[in-house]
Amino acid sequence: MKLENVVFEDIEIGQSAMRIRQVQLSDIQDLSILSEEESLDNLAKEYASNMAFQGAVVQGAWTAAQITAVISAQLPGPGAVYLSQDLKFALPVVVGDVITTKVTVIDKDFQHGSLIIDCQCSNQRKEEVVFGIATVLAPTEKVCIEISSTKQKELNSAC
Repeated sequence: MKLENVVFEDIEIGQSAMRIRQVQLSDIQDLSILSEEESLDNLAKEYASNMAFQGAVVQGAWTAAQITAVISAQLPGPGAVYLSQDLKFALPVVVGDVITTKVTVIDKDFQHGSLIIDCQCSNQRKEEVVFGIATVLAPTEKVCIEISSTKQKELNSAC
């Protein structure tokens, strides 16, 4: 698989990218390990049952990571640097939800080479579950990254 960035000068206001992913129980477990909080999946299940949610509630970091994935892999892609992010978590996300993550460029700062990006995550019922704004330093040089089946990355200077 090849990841290719979009350099600052080629990005247009209104340009967007998205991905769709179904939440798996293993996502909660993986995030629990990453955050060194092994009880997160149990806490999520307990909270969900107390709040009458159907299924284990996914940590907010999971949906935030989906936004990061779209920005770092698609728009602007490899070489993008996060400067800030402000997210609101409107509704719970539970295991089994199908989350559509969409990012849209809403402004360009030509002086600093940065982008203001609208970020939205919605579930299979078209309900907005997370929304906010990210500020990202866009790459100025074209970069391609080949990801092999073993997920090893090889950086190529020309696409």
